[in-house]
Formats: sequence, C-alpha cells, structure tokens
Amino acid sequence: MRLDLSLAARSVLRQRRRSLFGLFAVAFGVAALMIAAGFFEFNYDSMREGVIRSRLGHIQAVKRGYLESGASDPFKYIIPETSEDRLLLQSAPYVTVVAPRLSFNGLISKGESTIAFLGEGVDPVPEAKASSFVPIVEGRNLAGPDVSEVILGRGLAENLGAKVGDKVVLLATSARGAVNAVEVTVSGMFISSSKAYDDFALRLPLGTAQALLRTEGVHSWLMVLEHTDRTEYVLKKTEPKIKSSEIDLVPWYEAPMADFYNKTVELFSSQVGILRVLVAIIIVLSISNTLMNNVRERTGEIGTCMALGDTRRTVLRRFIVEGAVVGFFGGIAGIVLGLVLGGVVSYYGIPMPPPPGMTIGYTARIFITPRIVFDAMLLAVVTAFLAGIFPAWKASRMVITDAIRHGR
Repeated sequence: MRLDLSLAARSVLRQRRRSLFGLFAVAFGVAALMIAAGFFEFNYDSMREGVIRSRLGHIQAVKRGYLESGASDPFKYIIPETSEDRLLLQSAPYVTVVAPRLSFNGLISKGESTIAFLGEGVDPVPEAKASSFVPIVEGRNLAGPDVSEVILGRGLAENLGAKVGDKVVLLATSARGAVNAVEVTVSGMFISSSKAYDDFALRLPLGTAQALLRTEGVHSWLMVLEHTDRTEYVLKKTEPKIKSSEIDLVPWYEAPMADFYNKTVELFSSQVGILRVLVAIIIVLSISNTLMNNVRERTGEIGTCMALGDTRRTVLRRFIVEGAVVGFFGGIAGIVLGLVLGGVVSYYGIPMPPPPGMTIGYTARIFITPRIVFDAMLLAVVTAFLAGIFPAWKASRMVITDAIRHGR
C-alpha cells in the first residue's frame, strides 16, 4: 500500500494540469456542500432554540395524557405547583431552571373590543430564563408572581388596540365551571418564534392566573438545560427517579408544538441530500475523466509494467488508489476553502426576510459542525474511490502486447 500511494502521488504530480482540474472539482463540490449544510444547520439551530426557549423547554413534566387530551378537560390534568418530584427535577444534572406553567384560554376585553386568547400563568423569575428567546418589544416584563399585570403578544395587542399601561379584563372558566374575571394592567408586549402564537397569546403572573381559574396547581413544569444536546441524557437519568406514576417527562421534539420544526428539518435534510448527490456526480465525472485520460496517455507504460510482472489486480488497485488520492487532497482543499468562506460569510452575515409565520427578519450565518466536515470529507474520498473503478478496470483489462505497441 505504501508503494501504491507513492506511485499514485507521483502520477498526480506528473499530470499537474489534469490533476488540478480534478482537485478543483472535488474542492469546489466539498466547499459548496459545507456552505449549504452549514447554512441549513444554522437555521436548524436557531429554529430549535427559538422553539425550546420560548414555549417548550427542553423537557416538559406533565400529567399523563395532558398533551393528548388536556385541551378538552384542562382541570383534569392539574399537578401541584411544587412537590418532591419538582425538587428532584431541579437538582438533576445540567438543569438550569424548572419553570411552572398554567395554561388556559378565555376572552380579553378592552373597551368594546373582545378577543379570544391563549393564556399562560408563569412565575416571572424562572420564566425569564425559560423564555430567553421571547423579547419584550414594548414596556417591561412581569414584576412578580402575584401582581395584577399581563404581557400581550404583539399581534394580540394590535388586534385589541391595547397599549402599555392600559387596563384590560380577562374572562375565563374556573375549575368549578363558573365564569370568573380579573382586571389587569398591560405591562409589556412580546414576540416569539411564531406570529400565529403572538396573535392570541398572553402571559400573566401565576398567582393571578390561579386566582382567575380558582385552582392551586399548574399544568406543567418546564425543564431548561444548559445545552440541547443534553436532553436525552437528562431524560434517561431523571425519568426512572420520578416517584409519581402519573407524571410523564416529554422531550421537546415529541411535543405537538415541535411538529413544524420536525417537518422543516425533514424538508431541508432532503434538499441537502439532493445537493450531496449532485456533488457526488460532479466528483465522479471529473475524476473519471481525469483517470481515463491518464489511462490513454499511459497505455504503453501500463503494458510495460504488466510485462515486467505486475498483475491485473495490481494495475486495478493502483489506479483506484490514484483516484482516492485525488479525492483525499481535493477534500482537504475543499474543507479549508469551505471553512474560510463560511467564516467570511458569517462575519458579514446574510440578511434574511421574515420566515413564514414571523414578522421580523434575521441575519443568517454559516454554522459548520464537525459532522458536516466529516460527511464532506467522507463523500469526497468515497466518490473518488468509486470514480476510479471503471478507469482502473479498463487499464487492467489491456492486452500486454497491444498496450506496448500503443502509439508506435
């Protein structure tokens, strides 16, 4: 193998112009694949963190059946605001905060305007960490767990005609089936990763929400971790320790609200897969063309080597190794080029319009992970190896006497 590599490297250096063409094709394909995959990876990461750190948390602790049937009978799935299990979750590794939430719906009124809303009772202190991707665009956040305040989604505030400082009335059905109301002050307005959510959402202190609904519990505890990659580990470590048989731990990617993210990732992954196929075709065609030309020009040399004792298998192996060498060094060059271009593009950013369902744009960057680099290098080497098979087979099947006489 050392001899094969040495001969392959010499052959590549001897045919510099043709080898450079093959190397350039491989490098260009690898760099293009890395840039495209890095762009999608940035969008995956931003979308995932936006969903997690605005609405879902990394893991939700809920009463069994709540996610499937909670909308029809929400008071059936109330869990205690604090318990031994919640303390267990707070002490789990990599957990930064556990935030309680009480979800409900009702009507919000201001003057003669009345609109349906989706409400969440939250504890402002842990919720500030759990909802770090929910910026307050006007006014301020909730001041405490028992104050008579509310923050509105910007879309809901615009539809209602409410401004910071206005008094609004919330009406909801209590746990006993009676209609209850509470007057609160609009302290601020927020936006999240979903405009459809902002058009109907509001948040108020947990104590105020419990007084409105006449209940003492919550619907979920949201666990927020140091890093999303730790979700599986924390879930595996904490789930067996939960003492209540009615509590389920649901990771963010299994929650119904993560369906849009999962489908978007599936769509983008298909697009990256198509690009990967196109890059593979470019590499195969360019390296096959390079090696086929090398076979034609070195026909006499191949015949001489076979006459001196090289077997057909040896000739086949050396041309395949030569293709793999071109793919390897082209892949290295492509990785360097991709990292440089990715860094330049990320430095300046890519202004993007608002995604579907959102009202504000963002600045995209290129997020190249080790997995992307590995996949690009693997694609370059494997496709280059496969591209060398046919030219190598053609070279190994030559008749010795005809090959020696070639060109004479």
